[in-house]
Amino acid sequence: MGVTKTEIFTEQQNNLATSLKALAHPARIAILQYIIKQNACICNDLVEELGLAQATISQHLKELKSIGIIKGSIEGTSVCYCIDENVWQKLKNELNMFFVDNVGVDKCC
Repeated sequence: MGVTKTEIFTEQQNNLATSLKALAHPARIAILQYIIKQNACICNDLVEELGLAQATISQHLKELKSIGIIKGSIEGTSVCYCIDENVWQKLKNELNMFFVDNVGVDKCC
């Protein structure tokens, strides 16, 4: 299997693909939905809420942090997470631009 040639794609295409790859797991979607629903930083609630092991939650949080969509702050022995509103808005704008073109059904095979 060859190496992906990311240099032949635009920066926008690469960024969107990276973001979508990081979001491409139902646990990560659930984590984001839970954080958004709480409308505040959350700490240790995810293990209880999602029913996944702490190590599994930590791995998913790491993936979400890698694209910057969540940020964390250390409070004592806990790390509290919240949505980075700037990154969220940027991703939202990129997805809107991606879906702006209409696909004509009459032009389909």
